[in-house]
Amino acid sequence: MDVREFDFDLPSELIAQEPPAARTGARLLRLGRATGALTHTHVAALPGLLLAGDLVVVNNTRVFPARLLGRRAPTGGAVECLLIRPVCRDPTPGDPVVWEALVHPGQKLKPGARVIFDGDHTLHGEILERRFFGRRLVRLWTEDDTAVDAAVDAIGHVPLPPYIRRHDRVDDRDRYQTVFARARGSIAAPTAGLHFDPSLVTALESRGVEMTEITLHVGYGTFQPVRVEQVEDHRLEEERYEINAAAAAAISRARGEGRRIIAVGTTTTRALEAVARVHDGHVVAGHGATDLFIYPGFDFRVVDGLLTNFHLPRSSLLMLVSAFAGRARIRNAYEAAIAGRYRFYSYGDAMLIL
Repeated sequence: MDVREFDFDLPSELIAQEPPAARTGARLLRLGRATGALTHTHVAALPGLLLAGDLVVVNNTRVFPARLLGRRAPTGGAVECLLIRPVCRDPTPGDPVVWEALVHPGQKLKPGARVIFDGDHTLHGEILERRFFGRRLVRLWTEDDTAVDAAVDAIGHVPLPPYIRRHDRVDDRDRYQTVFARARGSIAAPTAGLHFDPSLVTALESRGVEMTEITLHVGYGTFQPVRVEQVEDHRLEEERYEINAAAAAAISRARGEGRRIIAVGTTTTRALEAVARVHDGHVVAGHGATDLFIYPGFDFRVVDGLLTNFHLPRSSLLMLVSAFAGRARIRNAYEAAIAGRYRFYSYGDAMLIL
């Protein structure tokens, strides 16, 4: 399957630079999974689009401020570091940790180079190793017994996607975080969940819609470019997930009773389908990592409906929603969204596929 089949032209002014004034204020395009029918509405109308007994599954991962800005030691040259994946965590506060990271300027930051990130705390770093696609292994530590995670949380910046062409602000620490966020570990938000607020959750529950939470920590792999020509040749990086006993039981009950399971976001979808894939179609409690890549031809065994944002051309996320609803229907929906001036990507509008 040619990656070019998932390409499309998007006017740059439709790439959302700011979140809507209210979380539930985004527009919502409803797509009939079986019919391809399109309906234009708003996220606030979601309770009326679901049925009593539906189970909505959300991702409760929490984004941490993974973008560090600092300087080289001792020259003082500017340095930027995006933490991607922990390789070694600190067993006690103040101990060094090792992260895989994207660093800039990469050519100047060779193994042995030292960096300093200042703010309310001071974080020290050393480049340990070069890796593929500009990545480095970076050792981080503090000198005042502050835990490295705490220092990162204090001085780090919200890792807004590169298509948001502005610096992060203080308010992004809240708005680029879902109301379900509890488990620290993502470098990007599970953006479909950004559309919920407590009043919408209450309205869904009043409707008789059940809700449960799982965790998938969103890593760079979710958004990494598809660099191959054939879809089947792409590989995703592993991302960590956890499903607790209560969530597994709720999902099993819903399936046993023939109720619909609605995933909020592609990350939730991947976690549920990955677990079911190795447990004979069942979602069981546990934790681990998955590199499941969903593209057209995939057999969905858990998810009946999907709430999702609009995704980048040629991206693995676009391939996932195309697998769920069909390439032709997704292409038609995206054309309608562009014609209707919907806002795209992380801070943009949403689509409900049922």
